[in-house]
Amino acid sequence: MNRATTSLLLSGALLLGAASAQAALPEEATLYKNPQCGCCDGYARHLEAMGIEVTVVDDVELGKVKEASGVPYGLGACHTVVLGEYVIEGHVPLAAIEALFEQRPDIDGIGLAGMPIGTPGMPGPQSEPYEVYQFDDHRDSPFMTL
Repeated sequence: MNRATTSLLLSGALLLGAASAQAALPEEATLYKNPQCGCCDGYARHLEAMGIEVTVVDDVELGKVKEASGVPYGLGACHTVVLGEYVIEGHVPLAAIEALFEQRPDIDGIGLAGMPIGTPGMPGPQSEPYEVYQFDDHRDSPFMTL
């Protein structure tokens, strides 16, 4: 085999490896929210635009959903999403969700506390870095900054 053929085969293998490393997002999600929260509906539309079918549940006690999901106390947001085997707490941007499904860490989920301006479902420009945390059994640690 000559050098050009070897180089071409190696390049193709690297491209295939990179393509398979990017994990696909789940096709369905369940979003738990307060019935009066419009920004949560905006987040559901954001997920739908990504090709995810979203079931919205707005007749449950959110505190109990967060407790059962392992969300750390004081780091909640206005909605909780179950996406595949993970929980997404709040207005987490797509880049963090993609990173979660590429890395597939052994955690309960990721979150973004509060309702930061400029995140999916929240109008306005980003005014400060988004500190996305990961959580497991009600304990949090940094996941990524966007």
